[in-house]
Amino acid sequence: MTNQPNSVDIRHFLEEDIGSGDVTALLIDKNKTATATVITREPMVLCGQAWFDAVFKQLNSDIKIQWQHKDSDSVKENTVLCQLEGNAQSLLTGERTALNLLQTLSATATQSKAYSDAILESKTQVLDTRKTIPGLRKAQKYAVRCGGCLNHRIGLYDAVLIKENHILAAGSIEKAVKKAREQTTVMIEVEVESMDELTQAITAKPDRIMLDNFSISMLEKAVFMNNPSIKLEASGDINLKNIAEIAKTGVDYISIGALTKHVNAINLSMRIEFTV
Repeated sequence: MTNQPNSVDIRHFLEEDIGSGDVTALLIDKNKTATATVITREPMVLCGQAWFDAVFKQLNSDIKIQWQHKDSDSVKENTVLCQLEGNAQSLLTGERTALNLLQTLSATATQSKAYSDAILESKTQVLDTRKTIPGLRKAQKYAVRCGGCLNHRIGLYDAVLIKENHILAAGSIEKAVKKAREQTTVMIEVEVESMDELTQAITAKPDRIMLDNFSISMLEKAVFMNNPSIKLEASGDINLKNIAEIAKTGVDYISIGALTKHVNAINLSMRIEFTV
């Protein structure tokens, strides 16, 4: 997946803030120039440089940006992230949109690294989910990777995830998997909520089985009885306190919605100094 923003998305983000025009920026002489420094006030994993840059590129292509760190870097509090130079009006107009994107994507990357580090010694891998901020899914999915985790399906189009209602409509887990095999070549996953459903799913032979809210003992049993050709994914009520114990059961993946939906924006500041 690309780590570059869509120019149309950036335009929409700017239009949301600027509307008919930045009336406050009109207080600044249109020819005045300035320099700016972006600083993080807390430890973080940096992510979102391209989105940050794209905001100012659309406003004024003459603005120069020099980064001191790159995406995926872990940086300490009070660290200078980048420096900007150019038209003062453009710097002030783009400040909030650019920082909003950078603080949100860096928060996602920082959260993802915390989960990745929690099971660093395990072979289990952490996956994200579709519980993303509308309009920022691909950006957040990229941020998840910057934090050391992996992406689950990007949307409804690149993998089959058979849940309770799909099973009811198809008639059984086996019938649902069979129909999916006939209609697509993408990865097929079945969500199960009990040991009985797990047995049915193993027999149906999907590519992956999601074990929803399984206890530790149930997860251990699932790993023991599973077909080695099928990957197992634990999901549901997983946090930093219990993820290590879950990984020890031997499941292949752990999917966590918190990577993208339970994030606290990184505290960033942008200091501007006028030069002309």
